[in-house]
Amino acid sequence: MAKLILTKDGVVEREYPLDKESVSIGRRHTNDIQLNDLTVSGRHALVTTLGDNVFVDDLGSTNGTLLNGSRVTKSMLKHGDIIQVGNFQFSYYADEVEDYEPTMFIKAEIEDTKVIDTRTPVDESAKGSRLGAVRVLNGPLAKKVLELRKPFNTLGFNGVKMAVIARENDGYSISGLQSSKLRRASDAPMVNGSALGTSRKSLAENDLIELAGTQMEFFYL
Repeated sequence: MAKLILTKDGVVEREYPLDKESVSIGRRHTNDIQLNDLTVSGRHALVTTLGDNVFVDDLGSTNGTLLNGSRVTKSMLKHGDIIQVGNFQFSYYADEVEDYEPTMFIKAEIEDTKVIDTRTPVDESAKGSRLGAVRVLNGPLAKKVLELRKPFNTLGFNGVKMAVIARENDGYSISGLQSSKLRRASDAPMVNGSALGTSRKSLAENDLIELAGTQMEFFYL
């Protein structure tokens, strides 16, 4: 079944199956997909299935509806298209794609300090250090830049945490997280072509991080 994968700031929030003829998106509670955010209009967009084709329509929204970065009024969707509604993104997956490519997320959080205890703690002096980021190189989020502002930033797919990037006093490091939910052994995180494991590894500019086929480049802003 075709579906929309909702993400915000690169974080996967929910999947919505397109199991009826039309699915409305907007801020009002009467919508099929309610997005409680002022960047979203009350009735913002409509996703309609007509036979084998799926279309997205802008419903006269204030901020418009973007498809792969371009503003649209009505357009037919193809697998992998990105719909932007206010601050939210939907990735469209066609129903003929049985095993779709997982969606990458990155999330800033603190609780992973309980999982990994091999890092140098971040103190106040780190706030003045150079800010790192990762640039997604392929997949639905290609070219998206994700700033690593928080002490701990989790990388993963479809809700499965796979690695943590830590902001330390002298730079950044990455550590893998053990998980029994990976679909394939090859999905495990890698840095510059080598398996990461659960050990801590310092990151250098232009290091290549790969998780489940999605590649990201670490760099400093």
